[in-house]
Amino acid sequence: MNDLQNRIATSETRIFKAVFPNTTNHYDTLFGGTALSLMNEVAFITATRFTRMRVVTVSSDRVDFKQPIPAGTIIELVGRVRDVGRTSLKVSVDIFIEEMFSDERQKAISGLFTLVALDGSHQPTHIK
Repeated sequence: MNDLQNRIATSETRIFKAVFPNTTNHYDTLFGGTALSLMNEVAFITATRFTRMRVVTVSSDRVDFKQPIPAGTIIELVGRVRDVGRTSLKVSVDIFIEEMFSDERQKAISGLFTLVALDGSHQPTHIK
């Protein structure tokens, strides 16, 4: 495995959360804005772990809501670096639903985020 592949592998980020009623909408499913916020946080952590530099989100390129996420479930967010450019990188984030009392698991949401590395003057800078 080369250095780039190793950095991508070691920057993969996994976070688990329980879906409580205070994060759900009137349908008793995870509020979309909460899901996006969690996904952006995981994208940021993944990009920071990969670059070890200051990064900011410049776009959420696409987010697909495939399954509603009911209250009372556990979710896993998985962030992976997908592409590295000169000053920016793309991070995919998937959210999986796990039933609390069974082994059932399914992908609910997928998204792609672009983040850019910044120097001390808050200008885009080369990713090392």
